[in-house]
Amino acid sequence: MGKITASIITIGDELLIGQTIDTNSAWMAQELNALGIWVHRRVAIGDVKEDILATLAEEAEVADIVLITGGLGPTADDITKPTLCEYFQTRLVQDAATLQRVLHIFESRGLPILERNVAQAMVPESCTVIANERGTAPGMWFEKDGKIYVSMPGVPHEMKGIMESYVLPQLAAHFNTPAVVHRTLITSGMGESFVAERIAPFEAKLPPHIKLAYLPSYSLLKLRLTAFGADKVTTAAELTVYFHELAALLPDITVTDQDISIGEVLGQLLKERGQTVGTAESCTGGQISTWITAVPGSSAYYKGSAITYANEMKMKLLGVKAETLQTYGAVSEETVKEMLAGALQLLETDYAIAVSGIMGPDGGTPEKPVGTVWVAVGNREKMTTIKYHLRYDRERNTQMTAVYAMNELRRLILE
Repeated sequence: MGKITASIITIGDELLIGQTIDTNSAWMAQELNALGIWVHRRVAIGDVKEDILATLAEEAEVADIVLITGGLGPTADDITKPTLCEYFQTRLVQDAATLQRVLHIFESRGLPILERNVAQAMVPESCTVIANERGTAPGMWFEKDGKIYVSMPGVPHEMKGIMESYVLPQLAAHFNTPAVVHRTLITSGMGESFVAERIAPFEAKLPPHIKLAYLPSYSLLKLRLTAFGADKVTTAAELTVYFHELAALLPDITVTDQDISIGEVLGQLLKERGQTVGTAESCTGGQISTWITAVPGSSAYYKGSAITYANEMKMKLLGVKAETLQTYGAVSEETVKEMLAGALQLLETDYAIAVSGIMGPDGGTPEKPVGTVWVAVGNREKMTTIKYHLRYDRERNTQMTAVYAMNELRRLILE
């Protein structure tokens, strides 16, 4: 079973100057990988006909599948379609179904239809048209010299719709792709190199068709095992044995054995127990509550938050004493303890999280440098407070504080 390879080409000057961040190729690569298709290259190019033609030819040399996004909108700088006609030696023709769709969208919104909108229904004659349920520009599937090419709009929401409804199922049917199975263990509290040291003997004995990847982000480290095999059931069964062995080596730092967010981890725990949570946030400005409420169904266990950025709000909403703030300062163990008690009373939840810190780039003092953070988590009976010294920029310090605080509550609930 040979390896099936793909190249991803993203088209648009806006990608090259950094005006638009290319999220498309990352998402596409993950989806292709899950199908057992190896992404050989990801290439970003501008709106230049010669570059597009040369890149299509180059990528077809090294890949079985060439996926293209961008350059299909209604404006004059979108040159992908005429260039594809040149590459596939075909001409533009009108696609009736696409035209119907375009007319319907504009009529239903009460908008006048422009000539350039009608032009979106023009497609290269030799392609298979893929309906775009989320926009006006259709996707286009070509086959040439045993290679498959797919051109899609650059709008992420539209591209994903075309990929999920048509492209991915068609590729799976067209190629006899290997079974690819992933299992992810998420850890916190130990650096990547120390984890690697601890699991070195395990990693050394993995068979060639099982790979281990280290994926660090904001004080969490994901360890992903990927197995390749002939069929999914056997491959998954074999992977599970190795995965349990890996998990048994890291019980003290494991957050979860699923590839889910820290918000989902905490949510599952509270939901199982029928308990509720709220937050009292200063330095994180609502980041923790944002992550908790990003999970569908979080209303079952999340009640609300007090974002008390200013000291007068800490006093007014959470009942933090003026003398506590004067004596110890906002970033102190004493203050987060009072914030936690105040949150439990104000929000009437089973558990609460309180955080106060100095995120930077300024605001630090010799006693409390930038990155000093106090966290308190607990309920009416039990409370844990921890001081952290973070050393990154403002955004990363904020995200790490949110992860640490949520993970600390998870641990306290499990105790």
